[in-house]
Amino acid sequence: MSRPEDWLRPELHGLQAYQIAEADGLIKLDAMENPFGLPAELTDRWGETLGGLPVNRYPDASAREVKQALRRAMGIPASASLMLGNGSDEILQILMLAVASPGACLVTPAPGFAMFGLIARTVGLRCVPVPLTDGFELDADAMVAAIEREQPALVIVAQPNNPTGNAFDAVALRRVVAAAPGAMVIDEAYFPFADDHCLDWLDDYPQLLIMRTVSKLGLAGLRLGLLAGAPAWVEALEPLRLPYNVNTLSQAAAALALAHYPAFQAQAEAIRSERPRLASALAVVPGVEVFPSQANFLLMRVPPGRAPAWHAALREQGVLIKNLHGSHPQVADCLRATVGKPAENDALIRALEVVAATDRG
Repeated sequence: MSRPEDWLRPELHGLQAYQIAEADGLIKLDAMENPFGLPAELTDRWGETLGGLPVNRYPDASAREVKQALRRAMGIPASASLMLGNGSDEILQILMLAVASPGACLVTPAPGFAMFGLIARTVGLRCVPVPLTDGFELDADAMVAAIEREQPALVIVAQPNNPTGNAFDAVALRRVVAAAPGAMVIDEAYFPFADDHCLDWLDDYPQLLIMRTVSKLGLAGLRLGLLAGAPAWVEALEPLRLPYNVNTLSQAAAALALAHYPAFQAQAEAIRSERPRLASALAVVPGVEVFPSQANFLLMRVPPGRAPAWHAALREQGVLIKNLHGSHPQVADCLRATVGKPAENDALIRALEVVAATDRG
């Protein structure tokens, strides 16, 4: 009898799919989503716009309208070319497929976004993780040493970082960018909540590519990511992008939403304003350490060995967050919570207080 393991590449044996938790009936604070719905001024136009689309036809393969909308809203320089993906994950897959020749590797800080390593493994690209410092800072010396040793085809750094939430020092990050011999990607998924951005670095480094998404803005359901960078790089990657990868509905909805970009910026600002209040309230819960964040989530460490139990107990209290224990040694005993609406954050605070008070570990 034919078995998948007889035909799959050996490095795929035992590979686990990215886990998505069921959230029915729970306050969902596990996936770094914008908790606010569609801005009121968009509600009527949304239905009118999507209802009139020719879905019997293929989408615009070049996605011209939404690219122009992204440039205007995000201030993407005219010198940069754009490639769009069905979410940032597809862009990561395209990048890694493009450079996954025998012996090639990816260098990236760790702990980092789980999909960096997962996609690298699926396409046969060796991943070289470089540990962050004990304070979750970018270890520029170690990164540069790894780059000089490995000569990676691809270097990826998330800014701010997931799952730690902190933004790396710009001087340290520039050292890493300058050292990269191949493609250098800065993943700015959480740019709406950060103090500084790297788009204006594009003219300084010809190998630099900036990746962004509209997901954290409040449009996660559209699955739209972008890559901006030198035309030579973007044009070389385009043949790997499947035709019509961004569907008609996503293109039209994103273009309409981006025409109302200030409304989404206001939502992001509300999340930024709520973040320090939530951090302060969580930090006074006995046994909890909260780390600095420039993203729309907070990383916290709980008493040793108790993260799985606290995660389960919070779920029983009706609040779903992310358990990171076991994903990387540096986030042992850690949980991660999205910054939600004030009432959702209050529910998390109350639930965590109950869990901490009743824990018998």
